[in-house]
Amino acid sequence: MAHRGQVRLDRTAQGIGLILVSVVTMAFADALVKLVSADLTVWQVFAARSLFAIPIIVVLARAARVGVKPRSPKWALIRTALLVLTWLAFYAALPVLKLSVAAVAVYTGPIMIALLSGLLIGEPVTRRQWGGVLLGFLGVVAILRPGTDAFSWFTILPLMAAAFYALAMVLTRSKCQEEAPLSLALALHGSFLVTGVIATAVLSLIGLDTGTKAAFSFLLGDWGPMGLREWGVMALLGALSAAYFVGVARAYQIAAPSIVATFDYGYLVSAAVWGFVFFAEKPDLLTIVGMILITAAGLLVAAPPLRRAPPAKESATT
Repeated sequence: MAHRGQVRLDRTAQGIGLILVSVVTMAFADALVKLVSADLTVWQVFAARSLFAIPIIVVLARAARVGVKPRSPKWALIRTALLVLTWLAFYAALPVLKLSVAAVAVYTGPIMIALLSGLLIGEPVTRRQWGGVLLGFLGVVAILRPGTDAFSWFTILPLMAAAFYALAMVLTRSKCQEEAPLSLALALHGSFLVTGVIATAVLSLIGLDTGTKAAFSFLLGDWGPMGLREWGVMALLGALSAAYFVGVARAYQIAAPSIVATFDYGYLVSAAVWGFVFFAEKPDLLTIVGMILITAAGLLVAAPPLRRAPPAKESATT
């Protein structure tokens, strides 16, 4: 029993480590996407990035001697579709929202994951963890400030992304737990590539007017010219996203979603840092308060349950 408990703790620690490295990596990648969003389309990013990510994943799979064919193609495909929708909604928001604000909006996802894990797959969620979920929600509200001038309706896009992401991660835990992470990552990048090519072709065929393209250039614009700089950025994004998607898939496979989702919040700090480095975005006081609340929520959700002391045995003497 002790050995089994130790193994479970080790796998939880590995899951936490994987998700922390993964979110720092992806925050940097998302900052790069925001940086190029004025020159390229989201479909271009999907396709060009995956051209580099797919060979990397195939090489890693062969080196690790793991198969790339999903054991359950149906569930892998549903998971992939949800994640494609996740990144489409999130990337569509980046040209108009600060990276830190978009990050907070999408990170209602971990709150949804904790809720859905208890409701859909029976993962135990204690009252203290529910309190952490509520505290995290208050932190998100403090940053987004709905009903004020600081709120933007564009935050609906990353909120939609959060819902898709939460469903995908719960599905990873419940239906794709035995899938090889490299297989899941390959399926996802294959779908990114196909989606990007098809959407670009459709937009080219329907011939939108110049005004519409200019108003939503990142989503509806033409395929932009790509030089050495742009291809270099796509190569870097391919490597980063390959590492991220493998790491996230594995983290949610080996540890409880409610715990991994808590450390998923590390993305918020990383996004704030990269937002400052790339775009000179400075979080205001309420944003900082919100991040503190979200961090406290994470500690509440992740902390192991308290063990009750065994009841004292009654004396045999009378």
